[in-house]
Amino acid sequence: MIRKGIFPVFLLFFAGFLFAQGHETGNMPYIIRGEVYVDMEPIYAGHVDSEYPLSVPTAGKRALEEAAIFFSAMIYGWSFTYDVGEKARQIEENMELTPGGEIHEGDPRLSVTDVEIRDSRFRVWADYQLTDLQQLRMQTWRSGTIRSAQGTGYGPASIDEYPGWLKLKKEALEDSARAALRAMLRGSERNRPKQVTGFISLASFPRYYIDSGRWAASARFRVQIKEIIPFAVY
Repeated sequence: MIRKGIFPVFLLFFAGFLFAQGHETGNMPYIIRGEVYVDMEPIYAGHVDSEYPLSVPTAGKRALEEAAIFFSAMIYGWSFTYDVGEKARQIEENMELTPGGEIHEGDPRLSVTDVEIRDSRFRVWADYQLTDLQQLRMQTWRSGTIRSAQGTGYGPASIDEYPGWLKLKKEALEDSARAALRAMLRGSERNRPKQVTGFISLASFPRYYIDSGRWAASARFRVQIKEIIPFAVY
């Protein structure tokens, strides 16, 4: 934990770090925002991170990288092909996600409005200023044809080689999209379909936590179904 007397110095340091990254302020009519937590002492499935504990610049950069991924998922979302799976027919469940677009942590429209370190966690509130085209995308995600879904996904329970913190969090987020879609279909489809295609986006920043030594991501999504293929077709 950083003592209160040190915190103002930290704020100045991190503000300088953001300025060096080329972030600018602007008067935009539409802003989306979310909160990101970064563990300063990351350990996953018995693997210690390459930097331990994290320095403030490293934690700040990771927070921006993570925020950029979430904003990408909120604005652009993914197209998906989901094989629902059925054990009786020996069909495995599988979901393929293809990003519709990408935002990077150096994007000048991405900025930080609030920073705090408490209990070995680096907390950031991030804002993203939408362009006119991005606003139209967000309006489409909130139209009447879009359905809501919520689910919790998990990273791998065990790993032989540490793939990096970002990959693990991405895997948990993508698995939460699968879980959300599966739960939504269970509630709306009388018969289990063979395959479903469509588009899915993140409705808000996910909540991450450690469950039995692995990342869990609880998230809300917006879903547009393009096609539902029943088993009768096969």
